[in-house]
Amino acid sequence: MRNLKLTLAYDGTDFSGWQVQPGRATIQGLVASAIGRLTGENVLPQGSGRTDAGVHALAQVATLATRSPIPVENFAKVLNDTLPASIRVLSAEEVAPEFHARKSARAKTYEYRMDRRATCSPFVARYVWHYPFPLDEAAMAEAAGVVEGENDFTSFAAVDPEKSPGEQGREQPRTNVRLIYSSLWQRRGDEFVYTVRGSGFLHHMVRNLVGTFVLVGKGTMDRQGLRQILALRDRSAAGATAPASGLFLINVEY
Repeated sequence: MRNLKLTLAYDGTDFSGWQVQPGRATIQGLVASAIGRLTGENVLPQGSGRTDAGVHALAQVATLATRSPIPVENFAKVLNDTLPASIRVLSAEEVAPEFHARKSARAKTYEYRMDRRATCSPFVARYVWHYPFPLDEAAMAEAAGVVEGENDFTSFAAVDPEKSPGEQGREQPRTNVRLIYSSLWQRRGDEFVYTVRGSGFLHHMVRNLVGTFVLVGKGTMDRQGLRQILALRDRSAAGATAPASGLFLINVEY
């Protein structure tokens, strides 16, 4: 038995997220079908975490066990011949038996992109949150550091019990405490981009953080208000969930 590591990129717009779901097109489901056609095995690749419907990835990681003797250098090419163009296997490599895409992960980086132009180009609309309204971007950038460090992020976690495993990819999370290594807003041309790196992320956590930072940008909340929301551990105290279209899984560290 071989343990293979796949690194994938995908446009999540037309999919119901990573996790396989009956009757719905998902990244995991389509990759599993492509592996089945290639190897003849019934294999479900395990991802580093479950990205939601509409969320994109530049470097999602998945592992799978296979008895297939197909050389790893051929895996990516053959899978890409089968998968839709919106899902690409960037690389395939054989790894140690104990390596697991989710359990072995040590940190992840997400990026959220807001398009600040008056009119959003149709060629980027699928990959941003178009927000042409006034925002104090400097205030948002200054407030970003409030969430750095180890905190209980219950105020920024989805309350849907069916969704509880969430973006951090843990099957039954026992705590909502997460360690955020860096939290940063910065301008990139016409886009205002939020980049966050942490030990793990709760379901909707990044999108809920973005929605709350927008309140800071609108002047209805300041840094102290953000600290209070964090301390309350109450989802209803935080801002609305930002649209999925602007969120990208950038990197997984092992």
